[in-house]
Amino acid sequence: MKIINDTNYVDEAENAIKRLKNKINPKTGRPDPMVKTSKIRNLLSMSADIYNNVLILNSEKLNSELAGRIEYLRMRFVYECGREPTVKNFVLEAKILDVLKEIDGNKSNYILFNHYMEALVAFHKFYGGND
Repeated sequence: MKIINDTNYVDEAENAIKRLKNKINPKTGRPDPMVKTSKIRNLLSMSADIYNNVLILNSEKLNSELAGRIEYLRMRFVYECGREPTVKNFVLEAKILDVLKEIDGNKSNYILFNHYMEALVAFHKFYGGND
């Protein structure tokens, strides 16, 4: 994967949350509101369901059912972005849609993606994300 890898995903997650925390709305001059913890946890929950199935898979190549579920997950993330501007800021800043595209049917890439999502939740909480 180009955006994240085993050695940088934690730093990438921390940097994304820091950028979100310090983001200023150009129209108001005030900080943009952060995404709520419950929204991030909802996104993590959707990816964790697939993660549990990926872990028990014997091959490195994901089967068509799991690949389809990952595509559906990407679509759900887009839908959540459309519903809530703070989710959109979060997804774009963390490059989640790009990372999802880079999974490319690979088991280890999906596992890395899920760890990245967990790191995003952790740093959001660490830097005072709202509930």
